[in-house]
Formats: sequence, structure tokens, C-alpha cells
Amino acid sequence: MQNSLLNTHVTTIDGEATTLEKYAGKVLLIVNVASRCGLTSQYEQLENIHKAWADRGFVVLGFPCNQFMGQEPGSEEEIKTYCANTWGVTFPMFSKIDVNGEARHPLYQKTDSRCAKRQSRRTRAVFTNEW
Repeated sequence: MQNSLLNTHVTTIDGEATTLEKYAGKVLLIVNVASRCGLTSQYEQLENIHKAWADRGFVVLGFPCNQFMGQEPGSEEEIKTYCANTWGVTFPMFSKIDVNGEARHPLYQKTDSRCAKRQSRRTRAVFTNEW
């Protein structure tokens, strides 16, 4: 459990240090988001998904990121206000993080390494017919 995603230290959009342990047993959609992106309207879709499936244990977690053409330059307070007032976001939002590079947040390090492992196994299976 030491390497579990649930043990990962994160900071809420309000500045509270926490882990993802309170989401144990839930299905998580971890999304990097940006307020000045061509896909910003997806906040509304993410909120709709969150509301539709929350009672079944599905949770959207939003992690703002400014690494893609500077599309999330605001402060946490600006991001929180924008998301709530413009898109009605109620799903949990966290502080701005890096999702790529040397300063990549540990959450994305863990998800990337797990996806890479699964992908490599799948690729091996495809090429060797080991289904």
C-alpha cells in the first residue's frame, strides 16, 4: 500500500494538505484541467458525469495545470471561483500541479508508471499472442 495512489499527498484548491485516502473504494477520474483551453467547456461535462455517477462511487478529481501553452495562469482562488461561477463545478479540485517533466507531481508519476506497465504488457501480448 506504500505506493498506492491513495497515499499520494495532494493539496486541495483551498490549500489543505491531504491524501486521496478518503476516496478508497471509489472509481476516480483524475483529470488535468485548464481554464483558458479550447477544451475548457469540458468542465461542464465533467460536472455532469460527477453528479450522475457520484451516488455509485464515481468521483472526478480536477488538477489544474499550466504546462500546456500557459492555459492555467490563475491562482488557486481564481481557478476555484472561475470553475464554480462559470461551470458550476462541485467536484473536488486541487492545487495547480505539473503533470510532465522533472517537477511532475507524484500522483502523475504513479499513474504514468502504472499505465506504462499495463501498456507494455498489452503490447507484449499483442505481439506474442499471449492473451
